[in-house]
Amino acid sequence: MSSKFTAKDVQELRKKTGVGIMECKTALKEADGNFEEAFSILRKKGAAKAAKKADRIAAEGLVLTKIENNVGVIVEINSETDFVSKNERFKNFANKVSNVILLKNPKSLEELNELKISEDSEITVEKALQEEILAIGENLKIRRFVRLTGNLISYIHGEGKIAVLVKFNDEVDLNNQDFVEYAKNIAMQIAATNPQYLKPEEIPESVLNEENEILKQQIINSGKPSNIADKIVKGKINKFYKEVCLLNQEYVKDNKQDVKSYTEEVSKKLNMKIEILKFVRMEKGEGIEKKSNDFGDEVYSMIN
Repeated sequence: MSSKFTAKDVQELRKKTGVGIMECKTALKEADGNFEEAFSILRKKGAAKAAKKADRIAAEGLVLTKIENNVGVIVEINSETDFVSKNERFKNFANKVSNVILLKNPKSLEELNELKISEDSEITVEKALQEEILAIGENLKIRRFVRLTGNLISYIHGEGKIAVLVKFNDEVDLNNQDFVEYAKNIAMQIAATNPQYLKPEEIPESVLNEENEILKQQIINSGKPSNIADKIVKGKINKFYKEVCLLNQEYVKDNKQDVKSYTEEVSKKLNMKIEILKFVRMEKGEGIEKKSNDFGDEVYSMIN
């Protein structure tokens, strides 16, 4: 151990950065025992490691929600392995990021990266992410986030596999336990069925036209004439609505009614006007192509 730093210094640096003992000792030697300079060296190494790992696929991690004072966020942060998502350090970092979004309301990932990771820190979110990459040893990415205001209910499924945030109208009472139970049921419905829209009116015309064309072609291919196909499509499009629109979906806990009629039933029972205004659903790794190597190819690549 160098006379210019002690074992205690190494332990303190390790505690502050989460980096291994040998890397902390090397940084302190390079900094000639100067603690802050050693910390800076490790941060720079974090940036370098982040750059090297940037091309590695990060499709695991977690999605989380946070609601405070009628402000809510839903955010996805990715890692390379599912193991990391259970790491307390990773969870704490994700919690800090959600706090920044909650309090500072960034409009983009770029703006988020430039904000301080906490009120008592000078380190930006981007620098903090680099430090996590250095400490954890995997490529990590803050992928996306949404921030909403209003009467909000959230739901997390599978320890961060799926997260849902639902916004209701101003007239609902978040202190009414019967309403909260209803709202949680709606959030679980969204998690389970993954609706793309709230109601048919929200479906873009281009999407609806494409679906109409697909259905029409399927019917013509089955041998029906074009004029008959148009009439059949009108009936089939309702099935499409039931698949992609939340209010039109069968309620998962009672398939004899749809979500709209379930909402109306609860609204009448509680004598409370209830409207679902908006929802956001995130699933970790959604849309990310995961690398899948054949085991034989992997062994072959190691010996050639």
